[in-house]
Amino acid sequence: MHTDIEHDLTSDQWDVLRALRPAMVPARKPNGYIVEQLVVLDLVTLSDGAPRLTSKGRAVMLRGSPRLWDLAA
Repeated sequence: MHTDIEHDLTSDQWDVLRALRPAMVPARKPNGYIVEQLVVLDLVTLSDGAPRLTSKGRAVMLRGSPRLWDLAA
């Protein structure tokens, strides 16, 4: 299955996005460099110094990674 996705994220970027989900309790502070990359992609915003998923970031999370789909198939 192949679907067009606007972003080809690295595994580290996916890890940070997953860690920022509201239901997740962060085990540690996310990597600031990766958070900044996600801010540039408009997937994360900084609110009071804390990273938060944007609506675009949530949509990307819902679609998931095509690389992960390939592994699951």
